[in-house]
Amino acid sequence: MSVRTKIKTIISSDKVDYSTTVKGWVRTFRNNQFLALNDGSTIKTLQVVVDRENTSEDILKRINTGAAIAATGKVVASQGAGQKVELQAESVQILGDADPEKYPLQPKKHSLEFLREIAHLRFRTNTFGAIFRIRHSVAFAIHQFFNERGFVYLHTPIITGSDAEGAGEMFQVTTLDLAAVPKSEEGDIDFKQDFFNKQTNLTVSGQLEAELGALALSDVYTFGPTFRAENSNTSRHLAEFWMIEPEMAFADLTDDMNLAEDMLKYVIKYCLDKHQDDLEFLEQRLTKEESAKPANERSPMPLREKLQFCIENDFERLTYTEAIKILMNSKPNKKKKFQFVIEEWGADLQSEHERYLVEKHFKKPVILTDYPKDIKAFYMRMNKDDKTVRAMDILFPGIGEIVGGSQREERLDVLLKRMKDFDIPEHEMEWFLDTRRFGTCEHAGFGLGFERLILFITGMANIRDVIPFPRYPGSAEF
Repeated sequence: MSVRTKIKTIISSDKVDYSTTVKGWVRTFRNNQFLALNDGSTIKTLQVVVDRENTSEDILKRINTGAAIAATGKVVASQGAGQKVELQAESVQILGDADPEKYPLQPKKHSLEFLREIAHLRFRTNTFGAIFRIRHSVAFAIHQFFNERGFVYLHTPIITGSDAEGAGEMFQVTTLDLAAVPKSEEGDIDFKQDFFNKQTNLTVSGQLEAELGALALSDVYTFGPTFRAENSNTSRHLAEFWMIEPEMAFADLTDDMNLAEDMLKYVIKYCLDKHQDDLEFLEQRLTKEESAKPANERSPMPLREKLQFCIENDFERLTYTEAIKILMNSKPNKKKKFQFVIEEWGADLQSEHERYLVEKHFKKPVILTDYPKDIKAFYMRMNKDDKTVRAMDILFPGIGEIVGGSQREERLDVLLKRMKDFDIPEHEMEWFLDTRRFGTCEHAGFGLGFERLILFITGMANIRDVIPFPRYPGSAEF
């Protein structure tokens, strides 16, 4: 295999007059001479000038959009507009043909709905090339952020017997014969005959196990797939998605908020530093897409300006109670423009309320704290008022909630009472309760939906377009 130079390396350098080999996929080929080649390393293409006088007719006919080729020649300063350098090809080799009658990604505009149907090929488009390069960098930056701060990366189980969220919307894992499910004498499913001798499911969160790690290693984080069997066919829900969940011992809610805000700013800055070309393309794409919308539905600022704004401004921090007062007195609420009108304290905030606070009232990211205990999970630390818990949510423009976290309930007696309120069997959680029996301490953590963060950074509108192969009700393709 001949050594190749990546197109990003060639384009980002001022070096010229040297010989090399490039390999990639044909985007366009015009006049049997000018070939636009992309290898995925950058959103940009390299112009390859084919010597049509000395290239066989058979090769020229096979240089079609989508074909994989290798071209060897000299990198020179380009005479044409639009590129600094080009490759004067001395030889072109077809590595893989693409029949123009059948290849679905011809040079024209394709709808996102169509591209979801051919998700195995959509990586080759400019839009999805940009999205998945950014997705990689966000993942890398997250690991780098926690590593620099001395956190331990913990792999928590994907198959679990617990429901960390208490929601019950879980995918069951079984090896039982579904055509002849064994039953007990009482008529219940006999899980004693199942692989794990108990009922198990795909995890909805690695948080509870991360707490175990934090109460020995001080600072840990998880970064892995989570699953929700929620029958939601919306642009914001997936059945399989990725979560980042740090846990810190000897930390309270303020430490938790500080960590989350620092992490988000670190990751966004990393993308701005590394992906100007991709973000510029996605910004232009978003501007075109929104031009057909009414002015009040468009993004308040261009994509890169919005990202820069987030890293330059402190997030607004206020309590749920303060937010409810703002919402109850807001015009959309008084005029019943909200789909879910806020009538009293204790209401579960919807995306429309969260976005109002962020986009209309404060016009910047918001951190809400101290939610009513009845709308939050059992493991969140009870406040002295016995009405609210030490929870926090971070709200972003266009997205709503992007981070959910809390100071955890470290007091055994209070935790047991909360579990009873939620009908969580004590005997199933003995392993979790042991951390409160032996050397308990205050600790805190949060969960960040990875795909929601990618939505925010890329400006995309549908969560199915920021994960390689989306899983949602009725679809488990590829």
